[in-house]
Amino acid sequence: MLYYVEKGEGAPLVLLHGNGESHEIFGAQIQDFARVRRVIAPDTPGHGRSPKGEGPFTLRRFAGDLAAFLDGLGIEKTDILGFSDGGNIALLFALRYPYRVRKLILAGANLNPFGMTPGCLFEVARHWARDAVCSPFSEKARHSRRLQALMLFQPRIPARALRRVAAPALVIAGTRDLIRERHTRRIARALPNGRLCLLEGSHFVLGENPAAFNRAVLEFLSEDETQVTYNRAYNENKW
Repeated sequence: MLYYVEKGEGAPLVLLHGNGESHEIFGAQIQDFARVRRVIAPDTPGHGRSPKGEGPFTLRRFAGDLAAFLDGLGIEKTDILGFSDGGNIALLFALRYPYRVRKLILAGANLNPFGMTPGCLFEVARHWARDAVCSPFSEKARHSRRLQALMLFQPRIPARALRRVAAPALVIAGTRDLIRERHTRRIARALPNGRLCLLEGSHFVLGENPAAFNRAVLEFLSEDETQVTYNRAYNENKW
């Protein structure tokens, strides 16, 4: 069972953190969102207080683990907000279980490793190679290498596959994100009901500019599906 924190009442909203993090990355979001939602923030396998578990250490497996986690809570359908690798897990979950996603918020997500800026990708590769030296002697180094591998080799989602995600989707990124802006725009365009939202800040805009981030998320969640579809058509002209 995954470790998680829960706060608030109402329709469920699941928060998925990024690589090497925990639910604590949402420190500026949980209280705010819990005023109107039942917020559930798990630590993904091998992160925070959750054990690594059995099976391959992959984003696809984490998406399956999320389904089992929701089953355990009796949640059939939910809104999901995923940050960074959490956004990638959310995308994989939506592709595998489209009927379980009401609305999707992707913050700093990518379809493949080349969605990252060259400098970011180089640093990930450098750390992955460095940890190889100590891996035979250190579990800490082996786990660090597993985490780096998630970013270096995953995900591998074809843009055309996003056509299968019917849920309304808000795609958020910082203006100085580690994910290339054109890659983020490509994700928003590929989602049938996707919308782009660029906020002033870096990859960690949720902590740097929480007021704007939280406002964008809450406004999106409060819209009915008719309004979401209308705004999608309106915003297409701006992309």
